Amino acid sequence: MNILVTGGAGYVGSHACKSLAAAGFTPVVFDNLSAGHRWAVKWGPLVVGDLCNGALLRATIQRYEIKAVLHFAAHSYVGESVQNPRKYFQNNLVNTLELLNAMQDTDVRRIILSSTCATYGHPDSVPMNESHVQLPVNPYGETKLSVERALKWYGEAYGLEWVALRYFNAAGADPDGEIGESHDPETHLIPLVLEAALSPHSPVSIFGTNYPTPDGTAIRDYIHVQDLAQAHVLALQYLRDGGSNEAFNLGTGFGHSVREVVAAVERVTQEKPAVVECGPRAGDPPVLVADSARAKARLHWHPHFSALEDIVATAWHWRTSSAVETEVVKYTPQSVVSNSALTSA
Repeated sequence: MNILVTGGAGYVGSHACKSLAAAGFTPVVFDNLSAGHRWAVKWGPLVVGDLCNGALLRATIQRYEIKAVLHFAAHSYVGESVQNPRKYFQNNLVNTLELLNAMQDTDVRRIILSSTCATYGHPDSVPMNESHVQLPVNPYGETKLSVERALKWYGEAYGLEWVALRYFNAAGADPDGEIGESHDPETHLIPLVLEAALSPHSPVSIFGTNYPTPDGTAIRDYIHVQDLAQAHVLALQYLRDGGSNEAFNLGTGFGHSVREVVAAVERVTQEKPAVVECGPRAGDPPVLVADSARAKARLHWHPHFSALEDIVATAWHWRTSSAVETEVVKYTPQSVVSNSALTSA
């Protein structure tokens, strides 16, 4: 079965492709490579294109006889979304509607959405479950919530089958070292602390040291990227087995402070990361921790890399391996597809 993976050359998307392949699916990556990497596409063909190109989307779906979609393609920088909401609403919402319309036109009925805990906004209580009120405090969260609402209405009107997976803090790298996290700019805490451990000239900023938490720094729920990837495969199987349209939180249920992350990096690397203490960022809640009981009960999903040091260790292995520098695409049978050939077929 061929599965279209939009944004499959990116961080979480590429790990999902590996999990799909291990489960017997063929991931067909659709990515414009604005943030993804060719070297991350190793388990199926790559079609380079934008989601706004409806003709290319439809041609790709038809050529590969796509049966379902895993949708990762989105901008995801919270600060940038506040400064440039037009960019986020265009890419995350308008382009996703183009994808949903292409799916409807080609009779593809199933989609797994990469969503986010940013749809909730500030927590009323922690841990947060799926019934928590959704009041986003930035355009990034707003666009993801808008897509979730579109899925609901497309499901009711057109029979679309969907699952929305609301991540907490994605972290870590493929334990085999084949793929990992490589953003430009990098905003995720663990790779920033790893860089600070490698270079005293690249200190990591600790934003806020007076939060009402045990050590004064913000607490987040870090979920290993491979556990996220596996959840997408389980969600796909859930829909194939007749599961209902639903949203699921993905997290470990355990929170770790910024200082705890710094300490974990020091233990794993045997290097002391350089840090700079700064004031808190506007809109950052003190604590974000997931209640993932629904995913465990209905998707039969359980995180296997829940220990913070295990997550850090896989990220460190990736960061210090030569794999991060490779540009080799392993998948050989027509790996990069000609867009002109697709649209003229």
